[in-house]
Amino acid sequence: MIKYSIRGENIEVTDAIRSYVDSKLGKIQKYFHVEQELDARVNLKVYKEKTAKVEVTIPLGAVTLRAEDISQDMYGSIDLVVDKIERQIRKNKTKIAKKNREKTSAGQVFTSEFEAEVIEETPARKIVRTKNVSLKPMDVEEALLQMDLLGHDFFIYTDAEDGTTNVIYRREDGDLGLIEAK
Repeated sequence: MIKYSIRGENIEVTDAIRSYVDSKLGKIQKYFHVEQELDARVNLKVYKEKTAKVEVTIPLGAVTLRAEDISQDMYGSIDLVVDKIERQIRKNKTKIAKKNREKTSAGQVFTSEFEAEVIEETPARKIVRTKNVSLKPMDVEEALLQMDLLGHDFFIYTDAEDGTTNVIYRREDGDLGLIEAK
């Protein structure tokens, strides 16, 4: 059973939207045992440019399924996000089962119907380059400048104030994100 937490920013979450999310996310229930409770977080946001952003996050213990989409149509974005989540499940079923094996067995995560499906496994990825970096203490503004100078989408640095290792990164929407290690 999937429990939903639906939050809207700049939009009222109507019964129609709630029902549509419920019916669409219900599609992925077939991949999990009926008695398994999943908590899905759905964020709906409408921007001034009349675009709609939908984010869905489903924690599965050791891994988290997450997808987002931005388009002109809220319902279309919901459809696309659910399709992305379903593709993630299909593509990474083996990896998800391995990760969750530490906490639960694969049989407890996925239904036997899903286990019986023939899924093309992705080829094993390998590390083709290793790079050593010296983490210099700096503030966020200097890290952002360094990231821009290097032309990268992320930059790892040591925070000058508290000495933690942080990562600043450029998000798909062009904004910036900061990961602070605690």
